[in-house]
Amino acid sequence: MKIIRFSLLVLLSLLCFGSTLFAQNEKVLEELEKIAIIDQKVMMPMSDGVRLATDIYRPKTDEPVPIIFSRTPYNFNTYRNGELSTRTLSRALDAVKQGYAYVVQNERGRFFSEGDWNILGTPLTDGYEAFTWMSEQDWSNGKIGTLGCSSTAEWQMAVAAMDHPAHAAMVPQGYGAGVGKVGEFYEQGNWYRGGAGQMLFTSWLYSTQHDPMAPKLPKGISQEDLLRLQRFYDMAPTYPDVDWAEALKHLPVEDIIENVNGPKGIYEEMITRKPNDPKWYEGGLYHDDMDFGVPSFWFVSWYDVSTSPNLALFNHVRENASDPEVRDHQYLVIAPTLHCGFTRATEETIVGERNVGDATYPYSEIIYDWFDFWLKGEKNDITKEQSRVTYYTMGSNKWQTADAWPPKNAVNTTYYLHSEGNANSRKGDGKLITDKTGAGNQDTFIYDPLNPVPSYGGNVCCTGNAVQGGSFDQQEMELRNDILVYTSEPLEEGIEVSGFIESRLFLSSNVKDTDLTIKLIDVYPDGRAYNLDETIQRVRYREGYEKEVFMKEGEVYEVNMTPMSTSNYFEKGHRIRIEVSSSNFPRFDRNLNTGGNNYDEIESITATNVIHHSPEYPSSITLPILQKK
Repeated sequence: MKIIRFSLLVLLSLLCFGSTLFAQNEKVLEELEKIAIIDQKVMMPMSDGVRLATDIYRPKTDEPVPIIFSRTPYNFNTYRNGELSTRTLSRALDAVKQGYAYVVQNERGRFFSEGDWNILGTPLTDGYEAFTWMSEQDWSNGKIGTLGCSSTAEWQMAVAAMDHPAHAAMVPQGYGAGVGKVGEFYEQGNWYRGGAGQMLFTSWLYSTQHDPMAPKLPKGISQEDLLRLQRFYDMAPTYPDVDWAEALKHLPVEDIIENVNGPKGIYEEMITRKPNDPKWYEGGLYHDDMDFGVPSFWFVSWYDVSTSPNLALFNHVRENASDPEVRDHQYLVIAPTLHCGFTRATEETIVGERNVGDATYPYSEIIYDWFDFWLKGEKNDITKEQSRVTYYTMGSNKWQTADAWPPKNAVNTTYYLHSEGNANSRKGDGKLITDKTGAGNQDTFIYDPLNPVPSYGGNVCCTGNAVQGGSFDQQEMELRNDILVYTSEPLEEGIEVSGFIESRLFLSSNVKDTDLTIKLIDVYPDGRAYNLDETIQRVRYREGYEKEVFMKEGEVYEVNMTPMSTSNYFEKGHRIRIEVSSSNFPRFDRNLNTGGNNYDEIESITATNVIHHSPEYPSSITLPILQKK
């Protein structure tokens, strides 16, 4: 009887919660209907005949208004499984209250939009033609600002290179999936890091790519029919849950989605591409041989998947945009959060396990001030009062400002790897020293691709249960003998490290190809070891991504790692630590050490890898340490 009563109480609680949520959702819709003209499932025509599903929310006024435009591959339908969803309606309500039309559109081939979808390959003309269509509406003032995070941001950069006259301002957030080649980074939209595959796209595409055999609505369907259908048919497939911690272990990599009975799609083609494949340059990625034509407010986070490339793009635009006004109107905020987690920061922000303090920031206020300036012409002084760079320093747990990134008072200080030949694990004798002449010897470790170093925390997203992003105590991980650990002496005074972190390692190996990984860590006096950033380099690409150069046994090779980034205050008594290994799985795919394609291989070779450190082979890490002003 008690069990029955308890079950009834739970059921009644759920019903009450559901009723309350429904009432709240209805309230948002009712409030929006009072102040906005709502025009959903407008099928915006592209020049090739494809129509893109677009929802428009605009103030009830006879005056033309500016537009905030969000273009996305995700489902923004007002009804989900027959129930009212107010996520998009709430954003529209905020924008309309501020005097903006809010326009949200699905990329081609997504949900109600016509055509075929291709991640990172959507025609640039779609964005440009959408700007033209919106700017020509009689309710538009001809000024458009773009806004979005992650896949809702990735398309903005390449379209900004086309410099549409109506594209007046943009706010890209967590935008790495749109960054192709910028400087030394050949990320190709987060697909690679240092030539190694980032496995986030395997799990992400499982639930995102559209199977070519999936049902589609007939081309040319009317807006009236779409409005009726959206109430009970949202075009969103439901995929079975997958244990990605296990699924990503499957070999070959190209068959992972098939192995979990997932949809067919573009994954099977994309997994075969190399970092400099011509197809990366045919779609919607931004590359550094393109111009840039839009004033931008960039938002980056320390524990996102592509912090360094994102910061490199900000610098690239500031230095290379052909229009001086564009060059001079680039602004940046760097938060201590996970991917797109900006507004989830609290007065006690926990990122992974580490408490980084009060990381709240007035995002909405700043973004609307930015749009007000560029889209409405309001003289609100944001470009004068807002610092060029606003960044959060972990450890000291405070927001700071600078005129550039890295801050101009950052001075590079190099630490050299040193040991007596036994740096394996944190119980070894690996040290970081500033004396290059004292850095003698070498350290050897075994890398078995079938027993890789597990990813634990880090700068990651979108891998399901396989990797939890953020900062975690690495002490247990550092007991593995396939991790070389190098640690400084306790600091005699606190130091702030803010900027790009360069590292180079000298390697010899008994295999043709392998990977090198490195991780930067803040070690507390009680032994806690919190990861700050990490990177990887596939050694075959050490001389560039246009060619593959394999190793010969017995020879020593210089490997320059892709730069890491952070802002962290190492307090007095803390120690600086790096970990060196050859795997960080499943954040990155495993190098099977064969010299083959890797994505289509099952067999692997165990590598004996040697890190050399001496005056002849000065393996090192260079930290940008801020000098006191």
